[in-house]
Amino acid sequence: MLSVLPSVTDNSSQSSLSMTLMDTIVGLQSGHDVSYCVLKNGKPLIHEELERFSRVKEELGDGLKFFFENSSKEIQKKSKFFTLGNFGGRDRRKWPQCNDHKSQSLMNLIIDNNDGKYFELSHHMCHAANAFFSSNFDKSLILTIDGGGLEDTNILTASTVYMGEGTKIEKIKVYDFFKFNLSVCWNFISQVFGLSVGYPKGNQAGTVMAMASMSNSTKYVEPLIDMMTKKKYMQSYFLDYKATAKKIFNKLKFSEQEKFDIASSLQIASENLVKEELNFFVKKYKPKKLCVAGGCALNSVLIGKIQTWFPEIENIYVPPVPYDSGLAIGSAQFLWHQILGNKRIRWKDNFTPYLGRKYNENDIKKALQKFKGYITYSKDDDGKVLNYLDNQKIVSVFGGGSESGRRALGNRSIIADPRDEKMKKIINQKVKHRQWFRPFAPSILKEKVDDWFEKNVSSPYMTHVIKWKKEKKNLVPAVVHYDGSARLQTVTENDNFWYYNFIKKWERKTGVPIVLNTSFNDSEPIVESPEDALRCFLKTKIDHLYFFDHQILVSK
Repeated sequence: MLSVLPSVTDNSSQSSLSMTLMDTIVGLQSGHDVSYCVLKNGKPLIHEELERFSRVKEELGDGLKFFFENSSKEIQKKSKFFTLGNFGGRDRRKWPQCNDHKSQSLMNLIIDNNDGKYFELSHHMCHAANAFFSSNFDKSLILTIDGGGLEDTNILTASTVYMGEGTKIEKIKVYDFFKFNLSVCWNFISQVFGLSVGYPKGNQAGTVMAMASMSNSTKYVEPLIDMMTKKKYMQSYFLDYKATAKKIFNKLKFSEQEKFDIASSLQIASENLVKEELNFFVKKYKPKKLCVAGGCALNSVLIGKIQTWFPEIENIYVPPVPYDSGLAIGSAQFLWHQILGNKRIRWKDNFTPYLGRKYNENDIKKALQKFKGYITYSKDDDGKVLNYLDNQKIVSVFGGGSESGRRALGNRSIIADPRDEKMKKIINQKVKHRQWFRPFAPSILKEKVDDWFEKNVSSPYMTHVIKWKKEKKNLVPAVVHYDGSARLQTVTENDNFWYYNFIKKWERKTGVPIVLNTSFNDSEPIVESPEDALRCFLKTKIDHLYFFDHQILVSK
């Protein structure tokens, strides 16, 4: 029999379950954003996402099946506890893609052999756990905002507020699904603009966020807030989004500038609503720290604004995988800390996002052989790559474990010279094949942030949008948003040893401690394997590909 504990609540007391250091927890996410996480001794060992392997964005599927097909036999054998970040067994009852009885039987056998259990946990609590337990915060207010998920009481909500302290997370407020739902409104606008929403092309909320920086219009703020907070608008959207759009905008076709104005209003409406709600909790609880999770935590402009609104909050933490793929991580962490009562993990610097698989030199050489008629390659060092960047070449880099999440952080990145304004247009047109206004991120040495930006923040996962100092932004025009801001990635040696030292070398060469960074892909998930990397390299205008672990430089 499948050992399910549906009675596990958000405020579980310490369980009598015992756990040795060799026991392994497997966290699962099924439906969309399919993933699995292996937690060993409280630390994430592996986190992999289905889309990286299927090459289909946000593909629907079964997290358990994905785990058994991709994890090692050794890990499977040692697994003791399995967790699912959706209360009520949604993977078996509501998703036809999640009915792999063979995998369920195998899980049951492993659990029985290891004297373990299977847990189904509340959606938003797992988001909260992913954020709080991945931070180094002893105590923190926690805000989760997404498109919706079930709580342990079977209440559907899109936003919750918690307080985390030590190994416990306590629920403070659960919002009605129809009274605080930013994500549905962002999906609505994406659809109105003719952009994809979810499987098989992925959500395009990021495109709408980029549009928002092109305008300061507040024309539609009030009706959009109404949509986020009033049931009748939400229900109308689900019934017929085009009819809803006509009510709000009086038309369905828009010029580019009109789209920018609507996107700006949407961003401001989201900010106003979050500011108003957060204000109450900040005044009441006076938190020094804040964790934010859920898909809306990817709105890095919003995260940057929170820091401005509430200067009494010393630090804001957003995990590298705040959206539903992170439920696999959060559910495992919730079990380890809150149910099993294990002590908090203290990260040396930051929680690592590099939880994907690594590839050895033999893997790379096999891939090179497949494309030998189309490429040349040689052993070269960082110096050659630095020279290419200085000569306005575009270089993709590949090494280490792949990043968890949707933002490349130096291991699966395309990099370029931020001093050359033309790079923005070239990469958008000839590499990424996307809209001209889409911005690129600066990867900056953490110790140099204060020299270049108005606020000295830590943003290792590109979670904050901050304004450039006026005297600096003209030096790096390729990574400056149209409103004078940037979604920055701060880099330390502990975060990413190779990337940090590469940027240090670039600084010595150019005087600029910054490189342009964008994800290594083209209208697809970030590349996973050496073969994916070579395929993307060949079909785009990337000039060179550098496998930095093994100092292999590829040219066309």
